[in-house]
Amino acid sequence: MIKYRHDDWDRLIGAPVEIRKDGNVIRSGRVDGAMPDSSVIWLASDEWAPRALFEAALGFEVWVEPRQLEGKLSYRMTTAALHKEDERSVCA
Repeated sequence: MIKYRHDDWDRLIGAPVEIRKDGNVIRSGRVDGAMPDSSVIWLASDEWAPRALFEAALGFEVWVEPRQLEGKLSYRMTTAALHKEDERSVCA
């Protein structure tokens, strides 16, 4: 499936993402936290790496792959969750 750059980092808490810089994948993982202004994002620790912080000002980008999550409490990420209201009219 195609991955998309996502600029509203605070909407991605709990989601699996890729962190990229200069077109290269730096790390993949689940979002542990993010600043409301999308200046900083934290990826949760996993068996390969500790919790990590990435700053937008340093050129890091967040990429997501839209997909249906698994489990009883799963939901589909909707356009409303991924885009601000003013962007939806452009995407439609």
